Amino acid sequence: MARNKELAGRLTEVLLSGRWIANTNYKELLEDVTWEQAMQKIAGLNSIAALTFHVNYYLAGIINVFKGGNLEIRDAYSFDHPKIESERDWESLKSDFIKNAEIFVNEVSRLTENTLNSTFVDEKYGTYVRNIEGVIEHSYYHLGQISLLKKMIKSR
Repeated sequence: MARNKELAGRLTEVLLSGRWIANTNYKELLEDVTWEQAMQKIAGLNSIAALTFHVNYYLAGIINVFKGGNLEIRDAYSFDHPKIESERDWESLKSDFIKNAEIFVNEVSRLTENTLNSTFVDEKYGTYVRNIEGVIEHSYYHLGQISLLKKMIKSR
């Protein structure tokens, strides 16, 4: 299998429709979370909404690069999500996340081997492959957090 398709498959697994590694994915895990649950804080942990925004922030920023734009995202702003004050706000964030996940997977599936091996924006960031694999690992890390938060919230 071509590496671009393999990476796109792994992204689909964690973001949209897989169950192999974590027995869930973002789309499935977030489906029945209400806005009140998404905003609920437990101790000093990030909320489900904050984590969803955070992962989406990186997807959107890298999509911009895939489409020929600059890398404009900054770690300092990656948790600065808009207020979620209604189910509509929460559904909008989830919808934006799913849309960006689908675009991200599609963009990765179209990358050539040359692009995958080339420098991502600046040498300090490594290659496209390194960054895509980072997105996969980062996504699983936060998927686990969201899964635990959801269980904690529902058990209250």
